[in-house]
Amino acid sequence: MSGKLENEKNILRVLSGDTVSSPPVWLMRQAGRFLPEYRAIRKNVPSFLDLCYTPELAIEVTLQPIRRFGFDAAILFSDILVVPHGLGQDVWFVEGEGPKLTPIRRVSDIDALQPEALHETVSPVYETVRGLRQKLPPETTLIGFAGAPWTVATYMIEGGSSKDFFEVKKWAYADPVGFGRLIDVLVEATAAYLIEQVNAGAEVVQLFDSWAGVLPEDMFHRWVIEPTMDLVAKIRVVHPDIPIIGFPKGAGLNYRAYATKTGVTALGLDTSISGSWAAKLGLPVQGNLDPGYLLAGGDAMVKGARRVMDGFGNAPFIFNLGHGVNKDTPTEHVSELVAAVRSWSPGFGGA
Repeated sequence: MSGKLENEKNILRVLSGDTVSSPPVWLMRQAGRFLPEYRAIRKNVPSFLDLCYTPELAIEVTLQPIRRFGFDAAILFSDILVVPHGLGQDVWFVEGEGPKLTPIRRVSDIDALQPEALHETVSPVYETVRGLRQKLPPETTLIGFAGAPWTVATYMIEGGSSKDFFEVKKWAYADPVGFGRLIDVLVEATAAYLIEQVNAGAEVVQLFDSWAGVLPEDMFHRWVIEPTMDLVAKIRVVHPDIPIIGFPKGAGLNYRAYATKTGVTALGLDTSISGSWAAKLGLPVQGNLDPGYLLAGGDAMVKGARRVMDGFGNAPFIFNLGHGVNKDTPTEHVSELVAAVRSWSPGFGGA
């Protein structure tokens, strides 16, 4: 135990290195399309970005899963692509297809970005954070977030989601100096964005590096670890004690270097990482039930959750998924999962 007060929020205690009797729980994408109350709001909003930039609605959507399931944390409802949008890149969302961006493919495109406009464009996000701190239950931790530079750069260059990432890799590999300029812009912008979220009331921030796993080891160090290290350092200058969770999805064995070099407080784990291995990395961990178990529900889900929790043993641990909640997940499965997590005790039911 690290001597934290017993009445401190459990997630903050875990992130400070404590092991608590029952792991705190929240889920990535816990606010979203699987909730009927979310769908009722979304159908009346012209675009997804409009929802992200309307504080009253973003606050309501963030609160919906807290009311329904009583999670230990609320994560700000927004999107990782508000940063490139705030920098002046065209960003829009197509129903059934996902995000679309006017691609950046050359250094002159970087020069056209407008970092000075970032805070004004994304200011509704900060207003949402301030509103959430007023409306959340006192026991609920507020998590802010942003996309990590590499992952955001993939969207900016590919023009949306990608299966092969050839455009971003071609630029990063053939012209690391030019590509590095974009990464530098994203490090500065993302640090400023997260600092303002903390100023507004976020108690924890998470970095989503959803496409970290598409890089080979040498490039992982150059374009995931080094920018994250710089980003974390910039945040720490202003907020030295803010907990930062890094989630380099698909990193595999590179998780070890990520843990030791980036300066993050804790590791978010994807479904490929075993708890027993991750528990030896020396940081608090978060994860990592396969969202497929949440879709399946029943005994399979409960046993899967218990295996995850038993795998982490006595490590400081926050229960979560290894990726986001699937849109077709029945809400009753989520309720059952939360009950299973909160009834768990070490060594119980790992079979």
